[in-house]
Amino acid sequence: MRSLTSTVTASLIALGGIVAGTSANAATICFAFQDLETEFWVAGHKAITTTLADQGHTVLERNANEDANKQLEQIKDCIAQGVDGIIVIPQDGESAVTIVKEAQSADVPIAVFNRPPTDTSKGIVVVADNKTIAEQAVDYIVEEALAKAPADKTLNAIIIVGDLGDPNAVGRKDGFYAAIDKHKDRFNVVEVASKWDAATALANLEAAVTANPEVDLLFTSSDFLFPTIRSVFEPRGLWKKPGEDGHVMMAGLDGDKTACQLIKDGYVDATGVQDLYFEADASLKAILAAIDGGEAQPNEVVQDPGFALTQANLGTDEMKMWGCVLLAGK
Repeated sequence: MRSLTSTVTASLIALGGIVAGTSANAATICFAFQDLETEFWVAGHKAITTTLADQGHTVLERNANEDANKQLEQIKDCIAQGVDGIIVIPQDGESAVTIVKEAQSADVPIAVFNRPPTDTSKGIVVVADNKTIAEQAVDYIVEEALAKAPADKTLNAIIIVGDLGDPNAVGRKDGFYAAIDKHKDRFNVVEVASKWDAATALANLEAAVTANPEVDLLFTSSDFLFPTIRSVFEPRGLWKKPGEDGHVMMAGLDGDKTACQLIKDGYVDATGVQDLYFEADASLKAILAAIDGGEAQPNEVVQDPGFALTQANLGTDEMKMWGCVLLAGK
């Protein structure tokens, strides 16, 4: 099996590559991230660090291990070392505001990758349109579920909610309800808290399904929880393919390898896709341009529109999804 680094590099070429624009001078970039728990963060990390290294830049990596206070101290240390710029994946939206303020107070350009501050007016912020992407994915499974159900039946839906201190989780929850509310009289909704933690999601989903054993539709705010969902659904006869009795319409969001395989296998019906390579490319272009231009406090929001990969468009759009590209390169 190829390493993730080589697979990501090949994936960048397959998708048009991260071009990023080479800097006139070699720069030192502090890349601070909250953790690398999911495929999305691992692939984003590799895309950014590999591209910077290939262009001759020095990367100081800092893993906060999901500790916002530790991350702030790491940023302060990077600033003290005289880095030229900072790319950060923050622990949450509030701590991101503090980190951006710290960097800009020291006149160090900073880009926030994928997880936005609660105030996006400061710093370079590259983020997916989580609400719209989630709504597109949930629209698909809602319409499919309604088409297969008797007109007088009320359907039972579950949403696995992320950590609501993360603006991404809030946007995904809002997108779910934007789709559901178009047919609000047809659905009962149960919310399951995950806090972006598989063990928390497992315990809460077990409790929810025990209390409400009939499930027609499920949306997980992140694809990385599909194995957890399977561990709860399969023993209950709910992990089925379309056309099989007990199939639950399912959608997620991120676009990882697991989701790609599960869509290809038929267990998952849709997922909202963040364009990881676009976001990585946009982050690098913006931070290197700021450094080269001597812009100490750049302020810009770059939005990734994303899309939904579904059973209906899998044949044409599969290789637009970063997880499917990685899956094909294994």
